[in-house]
Amino acid sequence: MALGMSATLRNARLDAITTAVGNAGKLKLYNGSQPATSGAATTLLATLILGTPMATAAAAGTLVFATIADVTAVASSTCTWGRITTSADVFVADCTAGTSGTDIIIAGSSTITSGQTVSVTAATITEGNP
Repeated sequence: MALGMSATLRNARLDAITTAVGNAGKLKLYNGSQPATSGAATTLLATLILGTPMATAAAAGTLVFATIADVTAVASSTCTWGRITTSADVFVADCTAGTSGTDIIIAGSSTITSGQTVSVTAATITEGNP
């Protein structure tokens, strides 16, 4: 049987992500297949600076990111995943990215062109029960 957790425990685990990221963490967007946790990254498309704090307190097993400022893309490709790091680039978590049904929602198209503005319209991480 799969592990089920109380909402209090799920929220605490999510809030630990915010604590680990600290102030001015980063959301790095990449192309290709998401590697094994903290594995070698693919092509970096854009680096966005997260809010301080990066999210409001988790509720009902969901962590909602604060507003993320737009940035200019540094490479061209299709964005498929993201990596959350501290401001010093220390790995915290990997997540999915795209235009719908993912942790990180990108405005417009997930196809990013170098020099274009990259906007994140929503970012959430859910700690669910099976």
